[in-house]
Order: sequence, then C-alpha cells, then structure tokens
Amino acid sequence: MRHTILALACSAALAGGAQAAGKNVSWEDIANDHRTTGDVLTYGLGLKAQRHSPAKQINTKNVKNLLPAWSFSYGGEKQRGQEAQALVHDGVIYVTASYSRFFALDAKSGKQLWMYEHRLPDDIRPCCDVINRGPAIYGDKVFFGTLDARIVALDKNTGKVVWNEKFGDHKVGYTMTGAPFVVKDAKSGKVLLVHGSSGDEFGVVGWLYARDPDTGAEVWARPMVEGHMGRLNGKDSTTTGDAKAPSWPRDKDGNLVEAWNHGGGAPWQTASFDVETNTVVIGTGNPAPWNTWKRTKEGDDPRNWDSLFTSGQAYVDAGSGDLKGFFQHTPNDAWDFSGNNSVLLFEYKNKDGKLVKASAHADRNGFFFVTDREKLANGAGMYGKPTGLIGAWPFVEGITWSTGFDLKTGKPEVVKGQHPPLPEAGADKGKSIFVSPPFLGGTNWMPMSYSPDTGLFYIPGNHWAMDYWTEHLTYKAGSAYLGQGFRIKRLYEDHVGILRAIDPKTGKIAWQHKEKFPLWAGTLTTAGGLLFTGTSDGWVKAFDAKTGEELWHFQTGSGVVSVPITWEQDGVQYLGLSSGYGGAVPLWGGDMAELTRQVTQGGSFWAFRLPPR
Repeated sequence: MRHTILALACSAALAGGAQAAGKNVSWEDIANDHRTTGDVLTYGLGLKAQRHSPAKQINTKNVKNLLPAWSFSYGGEKQRGQEAQALVHDGVIYVTASYSRFFALDAKSGKQLWMYEHRLPDDIRPCCDVINRGPAIYGDKVFFGTLDARIVALDKNTGKVVWNEKFGDHKVGYTMTGAPFVVKDAKSGKVLLVHGSSGDEFGVVGWLYARDPDTGAEVWARPMVEGHMGRLNGKDSTTTGDAKAPSWPRDKDGNLVEAWNHGGGAPWQTASFDVETNTVVIGTGNPAPWNTWKRTKEGDDPRNWDSLFTSGQAYVDAGSGDLKGFFQHTPNDAWDFSGNNSVLLFEYKNKDGKLVKASAHADRNGFFFVTDREKLANGAGMYGKPTGLIGAWPFVEGITWSTGFDLKTGKPEVVKGQHPPLPEAGADKGKSIFVSPPFLGGTNWMPMSYSPDTGLFYIPGNHWAMDYWTEHLTYKAGSAYLGQGFRIKRLYEDHVGILRAIDPKTGKIAWQHKEKFPLWAGTLTTAGGLLFTGTSDGWVKAFDAKTGEELWHFQTGSGVVSVPITWEQDGVQYLGLSSGYGGAVPLWGGDMAELTRQVTQGGSFWAFRLPPR
C-alpha cells in the first residue's frame, strides 16, 4: 500500500537559496558511471559496484602532496556515525548524514546549497546506530531511506519532498540504512529504484523492493525468507523458494516454527546490477533469531538445516522480482554473520583462457567467495541445481567456526562445538564458547573495492573474536530478537584492523596493512595506482595498490567510518569522504568499545586536491 504522507516528513531547510536547475541524470549516465570521472552517480561507482575510478591525476608519485580543499560540518548535536558514500553530479555533492539528514553541497567550495532533515518519531529501532549509507540519483530527483522505514524522493535542485513512501512498521523494527540503487528492466525498458529493508535483530522478515522513481509506487517486492509470498504490481506473485519452506523446521503439530514468521534475511545493503542477465544482485541478512536452535528441528544437529534464503547472495529478476538464484555463505547462521556486505561483479580469465563472469564477496564469516554470476542468474543454488561456487578462501586469521568449503556442495565444513549449547535446566544462559570471527565479522558492511589494473580485491577486515552463549528468548514485537549473549575480544595485541589485498583466482594475500583500531570504512581504487580508505582513529589514507605502501595520510579529527569517492571538476581531481565516528563498534564492541572511547565524535565532509600549479 502506498502512503504519501508529506506532513510527517520534515520540510527542506534552504541555506543561501536553492541551486540553479541542473541537468537531469539519465539511465545512460548511470550505466556509464564506471567509465566517467566528472560525476559519481551510483553507490559503488558503477553498476558492478567495483569502487574503481579511471581518474589518475592523483597518483602514486604525487599523492603525498594532497591537501584539504575544504570541509563542511553537518552541524548540530546530531553527530554519531557518518557511514555514507556521497554522489556528485553537475558540480554538486549529495550526501546523507546521521539521523536521516540530507545535504547538497557545492563541490568546489563546500557551500551548503540545501538541507533536508527528516522528522523522526521517538520510537525508531535502529540496531546499530542512527546512520545512513547514502543516496541514489535519477532524473531530477535524489532518493534516500530513513530510520522510520520510509524512502523519500527529493527534488535534487531544491531539496523539496517529491514523494515519501512508508514500507514497514518501524515500531516492530523495520528501518532503512542502506543506499537505494537504480536499475533498468531490459524487458519493459522501465527504470526502477531498488531498495531493501533493515531490522533482522528485531525479528522482521526482510524485503527487497522495486519502485517507480517518478511516483514511488511499488512495482514488486521480494521477501527473503523461504516460503513467503512476493508481490508484483500489487498482487501476489511467486513464493520465495519452496512454498513448504523445507529448510525451516516444523513443530510437532506440523506447523512452521515461530522463527519462520520473524525470519530475518533483510537485504539492508545496496545491490549491484548485471545488465547482461537483467539481474539485481544483493546480499541477504542473518536469520532471526540469532539462536540457531530456534531454527533447527528439536533434537537435530543444526548443521542439517539452512534457513533459506538468509546470509547469502541473491539473484533477482529486475522485471518481476522473482528469485532466480542464490548462494548461501552461512547455512542456518548461528553467529550473526549475515551476508549483506557488497557483492561485486567482475570478469577474469581462468587457467584455460576462458572469460569467467563472476561475483566476489568478502563475508563476515571470514571467507572470500568467488561465484559464477551467469550460473546464479540462471538458477544455480536453487533446489537440485549446481551451487555456482568457484572458490572460498579465508581472508582473516583465526577462523574457528569452519575449516573451509566443499566446492562441490557449496557447503561449509562446520566445526562441531561451534554452535553455542542451550542452557541447562534451570540456568539463565548456556555455556560460553569462543568464536572467531565474532558477529561483527571478519569484515562488515564497509564495502571492499576491486582494481582491474592490479586484478586484486581490497578488503577492510578485522581480527577479533567473541565469547558467545545462548540465552532464553520469546518474540515480542519491537524488542531485540537474539537469544544470544556475547562479548567481543581481542585476537591480537598489536592490531585489530587488517587491510588486505587478495587475488580472486588463488585466494592468496598479496599484501596487508595493520591498524590498531578496528577498520570500519570502505575502500576505493583509482587508475592512478592508489587505494584510499579511512581509519577509526581519524585518518584518511592512501596506499600503493600494488605494494601496500602507505603513501599519504591526513587526520580529520574524528573516526572515519564512511566510503571515499573521487571525481574531477574543471580539470582538478578531488577526493571526498565523511568523518564522524560511530556505528556498531562503540555500541556493541565489548573490549573494542573500551579502545575506541578515546575517539571523539564528529560530523563533517572533507574534500582534498593537489595544490594548484
């Protein structure tokens, strides 16, 4: 059902007057985003989400001279974590900030052109800070999601609300933190705005939506828990997977267990798009609750169950919203490993010289996956079909839950005893076990990048672990639905963050860089031979993408947990990113929260350039 409730959304606050009307953004502009340097029009710098720019004015030889061009403060008391990736179009930066705020800035000077502040109710339920990861742009509009489970379209020139759609009940845990994504259905020729929902930790069923970008009307909706019914043009369409949901257990009366009704799987990150197969590719969230025994037939081994279609990568038809293929990173996920972080599309030649059209994903479970995206777009991973798995390699050390993956079955070899046991009779909680990675993951939401020049992927990872135990739980709408207790622990004394470059053909680590603090920012590569990222203690850094040598750094004054971008304007290449510490680590980080308390909060956007000649 559509809800256009403009009165509940805060009006745009204009500063210095609205900008002059800029050019509209076409589908062709978006489809060519990875080739151009004057704009940044997609989350991921292209439909394949490789986060690679062809810009090369800033390179390994001169990056040491990089200086701030300007900085802009998001202002007010509403700071917290700034995790967004900005967009750039026609000389304007479009960036979101914490507490569902949106800013348009002049890209050369940093002057605020307009601001929109969404009016949030008091009863929102974000699990992991009040963050927003960025906007989408198309036509004369920009789009972003809000913490009260809405998606809002704004006039890109004035910041005024064009439409506002409510997609879920925020009181039971639905919210939106990921950036929307624009795709084009090859069959109908229609451009669609695709976005997911958040809220697994509150026991919601995750949904992926496609909307008309002009009106906000829902075109299709796909639930990510097996056995739930999808929608197309307002009517029931197809069931996700098997209608009988055999990967979820039934009780003694033959009914699906309670957890199935609150099963998670929320695709809360941003999709990529395979134009050739007309396929939306997106990661799906953890099953709910975290307590795996609630998703396992009583008395059985949890390794015998899958909880489809959670904690994996989904391949969805852009026109119909039907689920075409799926690869599960963590069957019957017991550790909140989720599967949301970015799925990048790339190509490489195998040992026989054949071009492989692949997907790559570094998972919270500690493994780096390469899958065959053509096979997955054509049914792989569904019942009775091949898995689509090409390779699965650890990208962090100390993994305890699995010894590896069987390439034939696509299944992990799960270590016995790594499922925390149920509490004994009369006990409040079960026996604690040691698990690595912890639920915060070998990596997390922060997107990796790929360089076609080096052939390497660059993963912002972390070395840590957790003490983990089972607790009693009962579902209550709007309350956390976990059934697990935890405390994050150090794995090594000298570092937590571990930035690694990995070869997707072999899984070998080409180079690594250690950081004392957890890494929680995305990465960016450029044709100038550079890799950019940020650190939780405030540094933005540049590395030689081939060797890993640190070439430049700058202190921003607060932790960097955002995603860098680069663009060119009037013959000058700029680097831009947000600074402002927050996110899940200081909220849930146990021993790491103690470490990161010394980081001051902030809220600003920084732009850098080489000195004028």
